[in-house]
Amino acid sequence: MRKYLHINLDDQSIDTEEMNGAACIRVGRHFIAKTLLEKGVATVDPLSPANALIFSAGPLAGTNFSNANRISVGCKSPLTGGIKEANAGGTFGFALGQLEISGLTLMGASADWVIIRITKDGAISFDDATPFMGMGNIETAALLFEKYGDKISMGLCGPVGEYQGLIAGISFPDPEGRPVRIAARGGVGAVMGSKKVKAIVVDMNKMPTFHDRKKVMGGVREYGKLLRADPAIEAFGMYGTAMVSDLTNQLGGLPTRNFSDGRLVDATEETLKLGGSYIRELTLERGGQTTHACMPGCLIQCSNVYVDDKGEEMVSPMEYETLGLMGSNCGLKDPDDVARANHVANDLGVDTIEVGAMIGVLMEAGQAEFGDAGFMLAVLDDIRKGTERGRILAQGAARVGEHYNVARVPVIKKQGISAYDPRAIEVTGISMMLTAQGADHTAGNIPGHKSATMTTEELTEASLDIQIDCAAADSLGLCLFGRSVTNVNQGLIVDAVNSAHGTNFEVSFMRDLGREALQMEWEFNRQAGFTEADDELPSFFYDEALQPTGKVARHHSGQVNQHLRKLLDGDKAAPA
Repeated sequence: MRKYLHINLDDQSIDTEEMNGAACIRVGRHFIAKTLLEKGVATVDPLSPANALIFSAGPLAGTNFSNANRISVGCKSPLTGGIKEANAGGTFGFALGQLEISGLTLMGASADWVIIRITKDGAISFDDATPFMGMGNIETAALLFEKYGDKISMGLCGPVGEYQGLIAGISFPDPEGRPVRIAARGGVGAVMGSKKVKAIVVDMNKMPTFHDRKKVMGGVREYGKLLRADPAIEAFGMYGTAMVSDLTNQLGGLPTRNFSDGRLVDATEETLKLGGSYIRELTLERGGQTTHACMPGCLIQCSNVYVDDKGEEMVSPMEYETLGLMGSNCGLKDPDDVARANHVANDLGVDTIEVGAMIGVLMEAGQAEFGDAGFMLAVLDDIRKGTERGRILAQGAARVGEHYNVARVPVIKKQGISAYDPRAIEVTGISMMLTAQGADHTAGNIPGHKSATMTTEELTEASLDIQIDCAAADSLGLCLFGRSVTNVNQGLIVDAVNSAHGTNFEVSFMRDLGREALQMEWEFNRQAGFTEADDELPSFFYDEALQPTGKVARHHSGQVNQHLRKLLDGDKAAPA
């Protein structure tokens, strides 16, 4: 059994719901889509009190089951106008699981800024947030640890979320307490700010109770054994997500100077300093950490702690998406420059993908030269201060492009395209087109898929397949980076959740869960007014050949949606 908290901020009332069996398992992204549909928020103003802000932990949260402690955050996105599920590592999902809380929904809006405090004895209070207003997340987290003790976790609305900037995410601490694990995309932090919730602080406790604890722990051990033996997992642990830079640069799909090129350097002639190999060697030389767990229990440890030439910490983590969008997309070549900007972005609690796309658009508009790291820091300073210009920039790439009358703006559904140029990395491009989430790298990513000789129909099928797997993982609190093990051992996962909550699902449950989540998300966006025209790539992807491959986008929204409908035709799986 787990609890679910329905919190009405209008009057600070709380309704506690008891959840059992399947209800404890159909969570995360699936639960968010189902709940948002049921609450009818598809047509409301996303920054109004009528929007719901949902935090949902997985069925194995609170344990040391590797990859299983992610937290899903969902709402109607103020950035896209559609549905949004953003998820993060850190300790928040773990803490909720240890309190045997499946999640919580915030409705309404507080009259004054508050900190929601949830203790291990079940007490819930609304504390005054006034002393913390305007602070960056690093200072806020330190003071909250000082105020409430070390055995806590928290979800933070940063200073940009306070004034409802659409680049704002919600930040959670890593196992060492750094507030750097961010549910970043879609403006979820702006929704938290609209509700005047500065932080949610929860106690950690102990391993939660399960239907069959012995079998759950057996699953923990077996899954861990498989992870340790997997070559792809070993590579993630050695090089982190930065290793993807080496791949996309080689494929000619690394976003460079506002998606005007697909390669930052010719790696046969010049070292790619934003790649995993270089960053690993530099980190080892400087005394940083090349491997680091973003959440309790994780054996993949694909995070890192990047240090300067004196061995002093600059930022943790330095991830691929940030290297791609705030790095190569803005013309930076030195990882130290990316790290400085990354650290500030983490302190602000903003989406580095959206920020990088936005700054690339600014540079395209002639506001600065590509590669100007000082300009990027000045932009972030304006955003921190909430100046008139800063508040414009905090609305994201699409709106900044409109403001400066820029033609080349890399967005889908007004959300910045993640670090995979769709002209070269085609399955991921189709996933970003089709997903209700906007251009989201977690929706269905296969960067290494051999696509050149395949038809739109074949690639759409590959996209749908990985989208289902990703939606299933997001609905179970699982990290996508374990998919080389997870996707071929779904029976092990299903057995573990059955043992945890006394259910008897078949192995097909995982795929069914993912498919249902996708269907509900598409229905939400339909109700919000989206059509297949919203799935089209910006025109420059079709008109401009990407160097060095010479590729242009060859997939249009009408064709991919037509085939998607064929693939789903006759699928009667109803939302659970």
